[in-house]
Amino acid sequence: MTTLTNDQIRQLNMYSTYVSQPQHPLFTLEQLHQVDIIPVIKTVTGIDKDAVAASYFMRRYGMFVSTQFVMFITYEEMWMGKANQVQFGAINEYGNMSVSTFISPIDYQDTSSFSPKELVHHILHEQIQPMIHALRNYSSVSPLTLWENVFGFMLWHFHVLLNTTSTSEMAREVLDLLKEDDMWTGISSHSLFATYLKGSEPSLLLNTKIRTTCCFSKDVPGLQACGFCPLL
Repeated sequence: MTTLTNDQIRQLNMYSTYVSQPQHPLFTLEQLHQVDIIPVIKTVTGIDKDAVAASYFMRRYGMFVSTQFVMFITYEEMWMGKANQVQFGAINEYGNMSVSTFISPIDYQDTSSFSPKELVHHILHEQIQPMIHALRNYSSVSPLTLWENVFGFMLWHFHVLLNTTSTSEMAREVLDLLKEDDMWTGISSHSLFATYLKGSEPSLLLNTKIRTTCCFSKDVPGLQACGFCPLL
């Protein structure tokens, strides 16, 4: 267990992740693997299609899970809690009813005893892939769409980390790991993140139409198409 600083908490809040109990709890990460939560998401957001709801939710979760890279690269800390300790709640953000992530700060652990390879593998295989598998049980949304929903946030994080003196070396090591095909064994035959980057540096891809799939943000009430949309 570690103690999060105010700066860390602010960073999490920027990505709709809160270290408190939700006032309007909806379900836990554990329940997502057990029951169809798509109707709940549609009710809260006003979304009318299952695939759009699944993609929307993965973007919301993607904001949290992408910060895992920031936390262990910058602070040598990472959220290591259990699925029943991650709650999702309804909250009004910027005038829209949203589904956001609520976690306990005591579930962050020191990662100095883990190798970067172990941590990257844990995020990909234990925190992202199971979520994608669960959402695919309840909708026809493409798994690549769901992965790209996370990659969009990772792209920005690595842009910042690679251009910050104190984190650039570790960020480069982690980015190289994410590009290795072996890291994705069991998920894909090749590195999905390397394919997403198309051989370019994260900083060169900002504000470009890097996605190959549409995240359906344009179909969510109150939102617009994302800046990476390949359809526009």
